[in-house]
Amino acid sequence: MDAIDRRLIIRLQYAGRETWAKLGETLGLTGPAVADRVRKLQQVGIIKGFAALVNPDAVGMMVTAFVGVSLERPALREAFLKRVGAIPEVQECHHVTGDDDFLLKLRCRNPLDLDRVVSEELKGTPGVVRARTTIVLRTTKETTVVALPPEAEAR
Repeated sequence: MDAIDRRLIIRLQYAGRETWAKLGETLGLTGPAVADRVRKLQQVGIIKGFAALVNPDAVGMMVTAFVGVSLERPALREAFLKRVGAIPEVQECHHVTGDDDFLLKLRCRNPLDLDRVVSEELKGTPGVVRARTTIVLRTTKETTVVALPPEAEAR
C-alpha cells in the first residue's frame, strides 16, 4: 500500500459512491487507474467491500444494546459462534478479555424484542452461563471509518 492507496482508502471511507473519474481527479489518476487500485486493494483484503450505511432508527431498530456473554467452557465456542452468526439482530461479535468471553452489539426493534433475543436466542444457547446486557440510551459517536496509522508506522 503506497501513499496514493492510503489517500484512496481514506477518501472511499467518506465518499464511497464517488465515481472512479472523480476519485481520479482528487488523486491525480485516471478513472481506470483508480478502479484498478480499488480492485487490487479488495484482492489483498484491505477493502472488504462496499455497503449502504442504514440509519437503524429510520427502519425501526430503535434499541441498541451490548451483551457480554460468558461460556461454560471453550469447547462450546464453535457452536456459540455458529448460533450468533444466525441471529440477524447481532451486528457485531467480539472475542474479548475480562469477565466475559464475548461482547455482542445488538440492534432490536424495542425492549421486548431485545428480551426475546437475549432470553431465547442467546441464553437458550447451550453453554451460555451468563449474558449481561447494557442498553444504549444515546449514541454520540458511531463510525465505520478506520483511522489509518501514520504512513511511517504503516510499513
